[in-house]
Amino acid sequence: MPLKQEQRLETGTTTVGLVCKDCVILASESKSTMGYLIASKTSEKVYQVDDKIAITTAGGAGDTQAIIRLMRAEISLYKMNRSNEFTVKAASTLLSNILQGNRYYPLMAMLIIGGVDKNGYHIYSLDPVGGGEEDDYTSTGSGSPMAYGVLEDGYKKDMSREEGIKLAVRSIRSARERDIFSGGKNIVVAVIDKNGLEFVQKERIDEIAK
Repeated sequence: MPLKQEQRLETGTTTVGLVCKDCVILASESKSTMGYLIASKTSEKVYQVDDKIAITTAGGAGDTQAIIRLMRAEISLYKMNRSNEFTVKAASTLLSNILQGNRYYPLMAMLIIGGVDKNGYHIYSLDPVGGGEEDDYTSTGSGSPMAYGVLEDGYKKDMSREEGIKLAVRSIRSARERDIFSGGKNIVVAVIDKNGLEFVQKERIDEIAK
């Protein structure tokens, strides 16, 4: 039986993550769909969950937003009781366990988690049942095949921050131009380094995207 309009969860998205010489970059477009309806042109898909850790989301909005709330709460509780830094690997493991714990009724989510800790710069991609893998660059969502084409061509080890930002914008732009479920008004780019997380200004992104 076909889903009613309100039951069609938005699944179209493009997100990317890449490791550079002195930072991690996470990026997304901002379109969310409900069936063939554009539900929002300014959806948030890059979420900060700790000082130097963030997550990109692709999938059902309700599921992904619940995951973000749970991750923020669990990390805060951990840091209240311990003085230790919460590593990116620990955050990835926590996220994987949350997803695996729901494997019989999977959360509709494809996630990239990235950040900086005492061990360096890391990104992990996770599937809806908690399978995770660390890599130098990755992409999720319906536009990921187009984004991967740009990433495969342009990525190199020890990229500078500026090179990484430009590559992230190019990969998202490519997906927006070819994937009907990717788009929206904005390309969002977050840069995480040893000082914390900073979002690139829209004017700078628009300049690169031209």
